[in-house]
Amino acid sequence: MTSTFTRRATLKLAAGLAAVPVVGRAQGRPFKIFQITYRGDTDVERGFRDYFDQRGIPVEIISRSAELDPSRVPEILKEVRAEKPDLVYTWGTPVTIATFGKAGETDSERYITDIPGVFTMVSAPESSGVVPSRASSGRNITGTSHVVPPEPQLRAMEAYLPFTKLGVLYTPTEQNSIAILAALRELTKPMGFTLLERTFHLDEAGKPTTEGAADLVAELAEEGAQWLYYLPDTFLSTNIDKVAPVATSLDLPGFSATELLHRDALISLISRYYSLGQLTAYKAEQILLRGVDPADIPIETLKRFALIINMPLARELQLYPPLGMLNYANIITD
Repeated sequence: MTSTFTRRATLKLAAGLAAVPVVGRAQGRPFKIFQITYRGDTDVERGFRDYFDQRGIPVEIISRSAELDPSRVPEILKEVRAEKPDLVYTWGTPVTIATFGKAGETDSERYITDIPGVFTMVSAPESSGVVPSRASSGRNITGTSHVVPPEPQLRAMEAYLPFTKLGVLYTPTEQNSIAILAALRELTKPMGFTLLERTFHLDEAGKPTTEGAADLVAELAEEGAQWLYYLPDTFLSTNIDKVAPVATSLDLPGFSATELLHRDALISLISRYYSLGQLTAYKAEQILLRGVDPADIPIETLKRFALIINMPLARELQLYPPLGMLNYANIITD
């Protein structure tokens, strides 16, 4: 069961988007959008599609998944070039960088540069090098980010259970994770905590592996971590079943920065995926129907976030939320 907080936020977003008039329409055919996702369809894509359906905007969506491996993207880009879509959509930092390159990279043979693009689910667009500024990408793309800034996340953790040591397990090859770790380190002194860090091991090919992940979580617990921060790390999200149960067995509560992991964490402060998909579709509409230059469309996240408390996990850990928090949080009851 969830409170009406998130539903009101979603309805407010949808109402605001619906107020924007449609001033153009594809001539003779639907707009063709090529989606490149990391792990297949999510609520982000459902929100994206529903936006166009609700607005009566005809679109043809071709969807391909990198199947958890961004090295597959160059092969997918061959199909993109053959299809000549009106817009390219990417999900996540690794896929976005593999598709469009980083800011300043203009190799048109390696990246898509001549087709407008929108990205979504990019945790740290500036720090990961996707854009120089959220005000403008400076090139043929725009997009959305799903991550609540680190300080409000830490304040939410602190309000639930004060801490002086924060554990984090991340993938050293993911630029978004490195960027978020840098932001967390900057908050250690002003907020008075120690950051305990571990990275997933890499195999001989340089790819992350879950081998030894349980031992890494145990090390963080032994060092006195009072929270385990589930940052928006793609590899971590995909393999959370190798991490969260271990943390729970060690009485180490988890905090999630993404909706995907909200059932694996004690609390989460997140952007709703479905609403993010609608916001991303709104930016796509500006490009397709209005002819707005993507560089003129700012990169944004949602204006409201949802705080989620996992009550079954709270009972298992014997860590119950402050009563005041129940007035505004979404509660998972089963």
